[in-house]
Amino acid sequence: MTKGPFVAMSVATVALGTALGSLALELRAQGYEQYVESVSTFSVLMYITAALVVMTWVRDGRPHSN
Repeated sequence: MTKGPFVAMSVATVALGTALGSLALELRAQGYEQYVESVSTFSVLMYITAALVVMTWVRDGRPHSN
């Protein structure tokens, strides 16, 4: 496979994770504590997803053995 889809997916999920992290900080500053944990969890999940996409990209680039 080409690098394009992997790079685009990684960048998009990291950007979403960063945006959600910023939202969690803003929610905490505004006093919406009941939502901070959920948004923070989803932010971390986006970073994990990006790491898994990169891992898949690396594994796809390795030669396949039969």
